[in-house]
Amino acid sequence: MLRRFLQGGALTAVVLCAAPVLAADKKQGDVNVFLRGGIGDYTGDLGNLSSTGPLWGLTLNLQPTTFLGFEVGYEGSQNKVADTRLFDAPSLVRNGGSALVKVSPPFLTAVRPFAGVGLGLSYVDVRGAGAGLYDSDLMEEIPLAVGLEFNTGGLTAGVRGTYRLLIDQDFANVASTDDNGGGLMDASLTLGARF
Repeated sequence: MLRRFLQGGALTAVVLCAAPVLAADKKQGDVNVFLRGGIGDYTGDLGNLSSTGPLWGLTLNLQPTTFLGFEVGYEGSQNKVADTRLFDAPSLVRNGGSALVKVSPPFLTAVRPFAGVGLGLSYVDVRGAGAGLYDSDLMEEIPLAVGLEFNTGGLTAGVRGTYRLLIDQDFANVASTDDNGGGLMDASLTLGARF
């Protein structure tokens, strides 16, 4: 009985002594959750027919190593159409999701520059009369992002720019020109928490 008591006490002491060491091994900042806010506009033919509007989003970032990260997130935007062919121009309201692979210099963590590439899918809701020129539709995207993150303790903040190459832009039946389409460019600020 005494032997079991001593073994149990020794096991408890080992667990209590190891707990702070195991807790210290977990690095704060492996998981970031942040809000995004900024402005965005279409480029090319679509940019000629729309105006700059607000952008918003929520992102989950996983950082398994100092140089490689993965992001998944929701993003929305709204742009007014400035098409002279329409008397009462609609708004293009976009809601979608994307996933990014990010790379950054391995020796920078408190101030981390990054570049990323990924895939995205958005639904563009044409709010207002599109007169057959604009129809609500899904569009596929390839987001290309660059930015700078500031990390300290439990907080993260940053600034980023993203260009989305639009694979499908069937929501807009725009006039054909040399550019014949466009992309989506935005600039945003981020603010969130690190775990």
